[in-house]
Amino acid sequence: MKTPSWDLSIAYQDLDDPKIQQDIADVEAKLPQLSALATTEISSLAAAVALFEALNVKLYTLSTYSTCLLSVNASDTGAKKLQGVVNTLFSKLEQAMTPYEQAIVNLDEPAFCSLLDSGIDSWSFTLLRKRLLKNRQLSISEEQLITALSQDGLLAWGRLYDSITGSLKVTLAMPDGSEEAMGLSQAASILYGPDTARREPAWQAVAGAMTTHQESFAAILNAIAGSRLTEYEKRSHSEPVHFLDASLHGSCIEQATLDAMMEVTKANRQTGQKAGLLMAKLFGTEKLKPWDEQASMPPLAGGEGQTYSFDEGIAIIREAFAGVDPEMAEFVDMMVDKQLIDAAPQPNKRLGAYCTKFADSRTPLVFMTWGGSMSDVLTLAHELGHAFHNWVMRDMPIMQTKYPMTLAETASIFAENVVRDALMAKAENEQDKLSMLWEEAQSALALLVNIPVRYEFEKAFYEQRPDGEFTADQFKALMSETWRDWYGEAMDETNDMFWASKLHFSIAEVSFYNYPYLFGYLFSKGVYAQRDAKGASFYDDYKALLRDTGSMTAEEVVEKHLGMNIRQPEFWQQSIDMVSKQIDEFDVLLNKLGK
Repeated sequence: MKTPSWDLSIAYQDLDDPKIQQDIADVEAKLPQLSALATTEISSLAAAVALFEALNVKLYTLSTYSTCLLSVNASDTGAKKLQGVVNTLFSKLEQAMTPYEQAIVNLDEPAFCSLLDSGIDSWSFTLLRKRLLKNRQLSISEEQLITALSQDGLLAWGRLYDSITGSLKVTLAMPDGSEEAMGLSQAASILYGPDTARREPAWQAVAGAMTTHQESFAAILNAIAGSRLTEYEKRSHSEPVHFLDASLHGSCIEQATLDAMMEVTKANRQTGQKAGLLMAKLFGTEKLKPWDEQASMPPLAGGEGQTYSFDEGIAIIREAFAGVDPEMAEFVDMMVDKQLIDAAPQPNKRLGAYCTKFADSRTPLVFMTWGGSMSDVLTLAHELGHAFHNWVMRDMPIMQTKYPMTLAETASIFAENVVRDALMAKAENEQDKLSMLWEEAQSALALLVNIPVRYEFEKAFYEQRPDGEFTADQFKALMSETWRDWYGEAMDETNDMFWASKLHFSIAEVSFYNYPYLFGYLFSKGVYAQRDAKGASFYDDYKALLRDTGSMTAEEVVEKHLGMNIRQPEFWQQSIDMVSKQIDEFDVLLNKLGK
């Protein structure tokens, strides 16, 4: 079959589907009911929570639909209009719920337990987490004002980034003097493939487009950070609120855990740097070039770079998943058969890859741009890992399925490991083995070096942002400095526009969308190591772990399922040691093959 596009009809037939207006009208009609409930009675608080959940599910389904349409075509005016309506209703819903949230947060312990016993026990973990922030509350009117202003303030900056990058066109200047025009996401997808002739021109074209619009991207980052820091300052009336606190709370991890992970990673950054230098050998360069960082492994002498059709890629993933359990392979079949994957290249397609879901039907959806590389195969496996995580929780109360970013990356990176190991086991020759070890090396460079660059760049920016807005040149200088610190001898050139091209920095809904990937990478190594040790019992234990991710902190999940303390460096070191061993194997095989 051809590279697939979504069939979103499980939610709505199209933008003219009457059900869209019916769902919007239903939310609008029930909002006054929510506002009319009393805040002093346990039964009314429970009713407010239940009604909020029902309306939230409806709005999230509408929001996912509009987001999916805009991901495929950033210029879809109808989808933009729907998104605006939904965002306004989200704001009104959150404002209407604010008095009840404040009342719940301030309940004494017996009253809180009585509330949970009133039919909303599935909200236990969520509400307990909210009660931890009691001393950071503002007044009801102030909380409502922040929510109201965010739709056309903070969140609008993120939408602006998506709109700019989704509509940008770039021109590749080829070495032979010819030119090739395409959408930004199409150019970005070339960076993952084997096309040596077009890769550097594509990288230069993307960087050039970012530079052309650097003032806009600088304004976006400054505004997002400034808005957040102003809010944190206002919330510091009873205790200081650090700019990392919101991320730590949302990621369900403690500062000690983050510090231990980052300190161990920094002490072992030579592992990722070594991976980069070994990759450079295969490109025939002394140091790795920034346009080669995400590319497919170059062919050995006399060989050709391998590309994969979507059908070939999905077959590889299906077979690998079947090796864990047939149910995982059946899940892949379901995602394909129901057209829940959008991978077809489009000129106005947004950057990146993600997994989302329709909240009402619990239907997972995967988005990416297929370029035919092994990296694309692993990206698809990664997003299907997310989708599987959602799928195994589909029968649970919806509030117990809202897992944090740290634990979200566990299933996705586990899925990558499954595919790599399956391909390694099938390797018929040393080049096949080298190809899989290449993917391990590339992941090590990305997770142990590039992700920390993102974290330390963002952290340094937030530390300095109170002193004033950054210019584009300051962003470039800070990115270059952080890049050199982490990449070391692995790369001479820096990607000084990375702060603009990496969309995660401009996501308005959440800050520090970086270290959770490192957490998931290292945590999943520990989980994956249990596959052989547990044998037949592993699959059920793995699903049980995934089902706990929406009702436990990261520390509690690891303690329960792995019996380890992630606040201590030993947990992180053992995972990095596993990675180091694979990089050493890559080195040995390269030498054996004369590289």
